[in-house]
Amino acid sequence: MQIGTHILKNKLIVAPMAGVTDRPFRQLCKIMGAGMAISEMVSSNSLLWGSKKTQRRANHEGEVSPISVQIAGADPKMLAAAARYNVENGAQIIDINMGCPAKKICNVMAGSALLQNEKLVGKILDAVVKAVDIPVTLKIRTGWDKQHKNALSIAHIAENSGVQALAIHGRTRACAYTGDAEYDTIAAVKAAIKIPVIANGDITTPEKAKHILAYTRADAIMIGRAAQGRPWIFREINHYLETGQHLQTPEVAEIQRILINHLYDLYDFYGEYSGVRVARKHISWYTKGLIGSAGFRQSMNQLQTSDQQISETNNFFSKLAEHDQRLSYIKKGEFSL
Repeated sequence: MQIGTHILKNKLIVAPMAGVTDRPFRQLCKIMGAGMAISEMVSSNSLLWGSKKTQRRANHEGEVSPISVQIAGADPKMLAAAARYNVENGAQIIDINMGCPAKKICNVMAGSALLQNEKLVGKILDAVVKAVDIPVTLKIRTGWDKQHKNALSIAHIAENSGVQALAIHGRTRACAYTGDAEYDTIAAVKAAIKIPVIANGDITTPEKAKHILAYTRADAIMIGRAAQGRPWIFREINHYLETGQHLQTPEVAEIQRILINHLYDLYDFYGEYSGVRVARKHISWYTKGLIGSAGFRQSMNQLQTSDQQISETNNFFSKLAEHDQRLSYIKKGEFSL
C-alpha cells in the first residue's frame, strides 16, 4: 500500500475517531501492527487552533511515520489554511473528513453532509491539494442516504483533483452506524478509479478482513471501533493475511501490560486530571465481556487519581490470571475466560 511517497508496511489502517485516535492510541496501534493511523479531526476554524484540544491533536512528538492528520470543515479557503497549519506541525499526509455522520458536524455542512454538494466537494479538494506539497487523502461514505449513493461520482472528483487515496465507509450518512456495512459500492469505486481505495466498516475479524479485501479488491482496509480496547487486532489480521493461520488469543498478562502502558501514556499526554477521565473509556473497552468486569467498570468510574486506576486495574487482571492465563473470544469480538 502506497500513498504518495509513503509505503506502508501493510494494508491495515486505523480509522480516525474523535475522542479515540489521540497520539497514545495511534502509537499503540502502530506498535501492535497497524501500517498507518489517522488522527482525530482537526477543525479548519483557525480560532480554535490555540485551544488545548487542537494543540493536543496537532502534537505528533515521537510518532512513527507516516503521520496522517484529518481536517474537517466546509470552506475551501479555511480547509486549505488548516492543511498548511498541520503540515507546519508535522503532518505528512492530510486527510479530509467527508465521512463523519455526527449531527454537530453535519449541521454545519461538514463531514458527510458535504456529499450533498458535489460542486463544493470539488472546490475543497482542489484548494487543499494545491495548498500543500504532501499527499492528500479523502474519507467518505457511500452517500447521503440509500436513495442518494454518490460515492462513485465523488471518487471521480477526488481522483481528478489529485487526491492520492480514498477511504470509503460502507454506510450512508443516514445509516450512521446502524445496520450492516455494504461493500458493493466500495467494489464499484475500486473498479472505476486508479488511486488506492481503502475499505472501511464492520471489519471485526481476520476472516472478515480477508473477505473484504478479496470482495472489493481494495488496496487496504481501515479499522475503527473493532480496535477500541483491542489494539492487537492489527497483528491478528496481518498474521492471518500473511499465513492463513490464527494467532493465539492474548494472555491475561500481556493484556494487562498493554493496558497499563496505555494508561501511563494517557496520563503523560493529558495530565493527571484529564488523563484519568479519558482513561475510563479505554479501561471499559479493554475489559468488556470479561468475568466481573461490570462491577469493576462501575467502581473504576468513581476513582479520581491515576494511582487508584493503576492499582485497581492490576488487581482486576491479577484475579483473572488466577483462573486462566489466556483469554478466548466470544460473540461480537468480546472475550471471556
